Amino acid sequence: MRLGVLDVGSNTVHLLVVDAHRGAHPTPARSEKTVLRLAERITGSGELSKAGADELVRTVAAAKDSAARLGCAELMAFATSAVREASNSAAVLERVAAETGVELRVLSGEDEARLTFLAARRWYGWSAGNLLVLDIGGGSLELAIGRDEDPDAALSVPVGAGRVRRTRFTANPPPRAEIDAAVEWLAEQLAPVAGKLAKHGAPDRVVGTSKTFRTLARLTGAAPSSAGPRVSRVLTAAGLRQLLAFVSRMSAADLAELEGVSPSRAHQLVAGALVAQATMRALSLPELEIGPWALREGVILRRLDQTNGG
Repeated sequence: MRLGVLDVGSNTVHLLVVDAHRGAHPTPARSEKTVLRLAERITGSGELSKAGADELVRTVAAAKDSAARLGCAELMAFATSAVREASNSAAVLERVAAETGVELRVLSGEDEARLTFLAARRWYGWSAGNLLVLDIGGGSLELAIGRDEDPDAALSVPVGAGRVRRTRFTANPPPRAEIDAAVEWLAEQLAPVAGKLAKHGAPDRVVGTSKTFRTLARLTGAAPSSAGPRVSRVLTAAGLRQLLAFVSRMSAADLAELEGVSPSRAHQLVAGALVAQATMRALSLPELEIGPWALREGVILRRLDQTNGG
């Protein structure tokens, strides 16, 4: 069957269309992205602005039309931290449903972690052993560890790349003092998380699944996306440290010129690198692998698991 997955994130709205059936490898057929930066459209009172909601409605409607045109039998739509944390999220979701016919499911941070873990487990298989999966989003960091398809622990921490940039930095590029303060703050936020994960044993394999991790790996020498999903890609702590010394002095405009950096995410690259470094330090990780499957694939796989093989 052909399925569409609509991911309403903090930075982008991403439609992924795949051909898949239970027990088979989901094959991507089409990918469409729209940059909305919803997290930056949250007002001082905590609401998603009317302009932000207007754009969200238009974007969801366009994605629904694309999914229909591409022959999707079903469109699964979900939203993450930006919509989840907006104080008017219920009203926004009702408006989206009323005006587009699409019901957005709001995932909790733990839901995100569990579904991302499922995708990584299916990609790497049982040979991965005790698997640790990390995902840096715009608003939060998700972590999950376990030996089965459902993780033993699934955690979400509000230290996403976009959130750190908005709340910890006042300039572009950020002053050294703000970077140092962010490093110290991130260490404090992640120390309890490291303690919780340690109770589940040392991981046999560590995987990073987000756009942030993929970009950082690319900038430290990993193969480009054009090489395909099955090429091994690794991000090392040493490489990340050297990269940070370089990119932390660059403006977002200059960062956007680097190969592998998306212009829509360049403004939060330094913050994302700091989150990645803090996470690897807190968990004593010298390196991690870059996994090609993440939350959207997890949503697809969970949906296929619920079918009877059709």
